Amino acid sequence: MLAPMVFPAVAQRPAPPRWLGVVAAIMAGCWVVLGTVVSQSLGYLADQFALLTAVSLPGWRWPAVGLLGFLVICVPALLTGVLATGPALRATGRAWFTAAVVLAVLTSARAVPLAQHELYLAVLAALAAVGALVVGRPARLWPPPLAAAGGVLLLLPWLWLGALGGVLETVLAVVAAACVGWLAAAVLGPAFWAPMAGWSRARTIWVGGPRAGVALALLGAGVGQSGPHLLVLLGLPMVGMALAALRPSGGSAVAWLVGFGVVGPLAFTDPEEVSVLLLGRDVPFWAFVAAVCALFAGVLLALGFGLPRLRLRRGVAAGLAGLLVLGGAAVYFGPGQPGFAGERLFVVLSSQADLSGLPGGTGQAALTARTTEVYRRLVAHADRTQADLRGDLSRWRLSYTPYYLVNGIEVHGGGPGLRALLSRRSDVDRVLLDQRLRPLPARALALSTAGVPAPTGPQWNLTQIGAPAAWATGATGQGIVIGSSDSGVDGTHPALAPGFRGGDDSWFDPWSNTSVPTDTGVHGTHTLGSAVGRDGIGVAPGAQWVGCVNLARNMGNPAHYLDCLQFMLAPFPAGGDPFTAGRPGRAPQVLTNSWGCPSVEGCDRRSLEPALAALSAAGVFVVVAAGNTGPFCGSVADPPATYPSVLTVGGVDSAGTLAPSSSRGPAPGGVDKPDVVAPGVDVVSALPGGRYGALTGTSMAAPHVAGVVALLWSANPALIGDVARTRSLLLGTAGSPAPGERSCPSQAGGLVDAAAAVRAAR
Repeated sequence: MLAPMVFPAVAQRPAPPRWLGVVAAIMAGCWVVLGTVVSQSLGYLADQFALLTAVSLPGWRWPAVGLLGFLVICVPALLTGVLATGPALRATGRAWFTAAVVLAVLTSARAVPLAQHELYLAVLAALAAVGALVVGRPARLWPPPLAAAGGVLLLLPWLWLGALGGVLETVLAVVAAACVGWLAAAVLGPAFWAPMAGWSRARTIWVGGPRAGVALALLGAGVGQSGPHLLVLLGLPMVGMALAALRPSGGSAVAWLVGFGVVGPLAFTDPEEVSVLLLGRDVPFWAFVAAVCALFAGVLLALGFGLPRLRLRRGVAAGLAGLLVLGGAAVYFGPGQPGFAGERLFVVLSSQADLSGLPGGTGQAALTARTTEVYRRLVAHADRTQADLRGDLSRWRLSYTPYYLVNGIEVHGGGPGLRALLSRRSDVDRVLLDQRLRPLPARALALSTAGVPAPTGPQWNLTQIGAPAAWATGATGQGIVIGSSDSGVDGTHPALAPGFRGGDDSWFDPWSNTSVPTDTGVHGTHTLGSAVGRDGIGVAPGAQWVGCVNLARNMGNPAHYLDCLQFMLAPFPAGGDPFTAGRPGRAPQVLTNSWGCPSVEGCDRRSLEPALAALSAAGVFVVVAAGNTGPFCGSVADPPATYPSVLTVGGVDSAGTLAPSSSRGPAPGGVDKPDVVAPGVDVVSALPGGRYGALTGTSMAAPHVAGVVALLWSANPALIGDVARTRSLLLGTAGSPAPGERSCPSQAGGLVDAAAAVRAAR
């Protein structure tokens, strides 16, 4: 046997100063919070970038964000738990590390698509419940009265400024919030607070509170879909100060305060609406205000609970909680938005109408004959094939709205269960989500647009495409009606009022049921002005117009897009049934559409294709904007711009160069898009309130081409309804493809030339 080795004696080093450990813990906490905020914010910004550019992000992006965030913040949290001096700091480090693991797991739940909010909430509840069982013992359920009162106070801003979704969505949000509170009680359980038992009340609040707040920041960052999770991250950490003031010996106070702090963003916001698509004073603005108010509510709770003489008896505290509950009810049913505003379902049936063998011929009489026959066939087919489904929905006591332009039914109810049930029917092709905007506490204010002086002559964009030269031949769009589906129209604008067709079937507003042309935004008035506006802003100032509102607060859904397209095929009087009161003989000959329906609104690639194909088959010429998701190739991605049956328009500047934001082809399926380009940068047109202003986008380009079609058909009425020949004239007389900074397999079409097209038409 070898003799044991003898190690030289090593002098024991003195323990580091206590203040050094405290400073290290403060730095670690700041790093943890900073890493959490940055990683979660970058994930949200990536989602918004994808939404604005049509770039497809992998489904594992959020699990990757969770893992990356964990790697960034786990080391300082772990070192705090292992190397810190004193039991309180070690308990803090362990809580931070546990919360970091929880954050990584909960963040991965965002792999559930944004539109599947009910499914996400169910997954969140399951993960949080399992996490609570794994991390520690369940908290007792009965809340301390002060914790219940404080929870209601945290919820008050959401009761005032938010709005609930559907019934199932709300129930799942409450369950998920309860499970998250239960999980928080496990993370910030007795082991976290026990080392602070001998501390003074002030030290517990001002030292222990921020430590709890760091753990809640980690936990809160994992709660909610992309968008609402930032609201939780903003409002929840201050609850740690209130918890420290309560000195929770068990987990019940933690569970209730955190649960109330989480349920507001989960239940009272729609993740699809916390988006840059809703600009101005809309959902993102009010949600941010509510989160800031919740943050200050947490400050008030910390100050109130921390009062040295605050020793309320249980009965008094329970009475205070009851008063706050009554106050919350008064806020919700008073200035709040009571009721449920959940998504609906759009059921697309398998059988679509056969439109072969339609009447031939050109000119207005032939167009009227074709629109009438298309309308008759579509309505008859929908009535026949929808009969069984309509009967079942009635027996199930579900309200619904039938459609014929796409053979489908909007069901006024939602949820994964009903969607799965309907999807299994043999007569159903697929079931889409039909996005519904939640109400706001005040009228949404669109972003202000700087005005310009009223034009005194044709603007540069009209000169660029040769509109004045076309007018000189006598073609101004006379005898042609252009239909606009958009945010609305200011019917009193001096450049637009003279062109309104009038009658009881020239205006339809399925969103707000306005009775006269109205525009709560700016988009619709501006786009229509470029098509038919007088005073030097419109391509076809002699044409008339009709309008429909398919956008509200810059958002739409499959049903309302179809509402307007059906109105354009067969206008009907206010309150009329589209199936029986339609007047296809009053259909506008040309449609301008400066909108797209992305997946966040409920559309898939085929959702509107039968509708646009039917309009084209009827002889109605449909012009659509390519979209503003450039400069990437393949960014013509959202219907209806992708469909072969429509003429898709990109945007150029005054030099004829393709705008950077203008979407590029090819469209899905290798379709060459856009077909042509038109002015779309700093285009001056009408704004609501009798004003004028410049806007940029392919939305501004599309109405130019609709106006050119009106010029062609007024110059040669025999072309009316001849979609194929008119399309050939536009493409054949357009200039060379517009140059751009990116070369794509499907180059942008040439610049439309009104003068050359009119000459060719004559």
